[in-house]
Amino acid sequence: MRWEQVYLAGTGVWLADRANAVAAVAAGAYDAGEHAVNQIHSVSSAVAGGPDDLSAPEMAVRAARTALRRSGRAAERVAAVFHSYLWFQGAELWPSAAYVAQHTVGSAVPAFDLLQQCNAGLAGLELAARQLRSGGSGEGEAVLLTTADRFAPPAFDRWRAERGMVYGDGGTALVLSSSPEGVTGRLLATATRVDNSLEGLARGAGFRSGPELEARPVNPGLRAEEYFRAQRNMRAATLRTAEVAAESIRVALADADTPMEQIDRVVLNATGRQRMHWQLEHQLGVEEKFSNWEFCREVGHLGAGDHFAGLNELLETGEVAEGDRVLLVGGGTGYSCTSAVVEITDASGGCA
Repeated sequence: MRWEQVYLAGTGVWLADRANAVAAVAAGAYDAGEHAVNQIHSVSSAVAGGPDDLSAPEMAVRAARTALRRSGRAAERVAAVFHSYLWFQGAELWPSAAYVAQHTVGSAVPAFDLLQQCNAGLAGLELAARQLRSGGSGEGEAVLLTTADRFAPPAFDRWRAERGMVYGDGGTALVLSSSPEGVTGRLLATATRVDNSLEGLARGAGFRSGPELEARPVNPGLRAEEYFRAQRNMRAATLRTAEVAAESIRVALADADTPMEQIDRVVLNATGRQRMHWQLEHQLGVEEKFSNWEFCREVGHLGAGDHFAGLNELLETGEVAEGDRVLLVGGGTGYSCTSAVVEITDASGGCA
């Protein structure tokens, strides 16, 4: 969908201290073969009892405060808060979006948890744009989007949960606005494509009567393997996810009137180098140096927040200039993929 008068007003990120991948291999926490293939250097890792010992929603609040400050938007200008995540938010049966809203924009702003796995951040961006352009945002002209996860042991093993990536802790935020005042960029287009028949990739072969409370950690990779064994369709499912992503990318670029040759930077899910290289080379035809790979290998996969964090990194490090166009490509189990095209209007991004 093509967007008019929808702007990126500010971004923010909160990350923990880094845990070194080589040290994790030496300690037996990370498989040496995976490390060789993924080429991950470090991962953002909050340590219990340490200075960065925060719950995921607290991480989101810190990122959101940065994004709001950079945007110049007061709380009363925010019409809604969308908070996304993959995993545990510090308490069961609890809408963590309400906490994020209460500690950033106050008690009267509607807040919603958006759960579409790793695609939720970009999917939320599209939903926020729809709300702003529909006139359904009331007196506010902005939507605050946040993501946060803390993949804490022993229930989650960040180093071994899934082949081809390592999970990192952190919060991210983005302020989307219908006002051009003091903005960082324009949202030109988004496109979401899905195939709900692939939901079993995240569920596994069957259902459980309750949460997995046994001693073993949550293992998304094992669930996918169970699904493939039961369905006997690994190749077909893999090809189908690639087709869904390719269609999302194609439509977003077309709606933005931007051929791939005019894209200056690409921000993808933070995977290991082998996965990312395949997507860059075979799906996009983009050199690695134009991607977010170097940032990804330092912080790990931030759940639903890779794209907001990647865009924030481009702005903070001055790697984009006014007029540059950035393609963000999501992807989350379910299966859904949202792609977005952004044009940078202020390369400083208010990143003070």
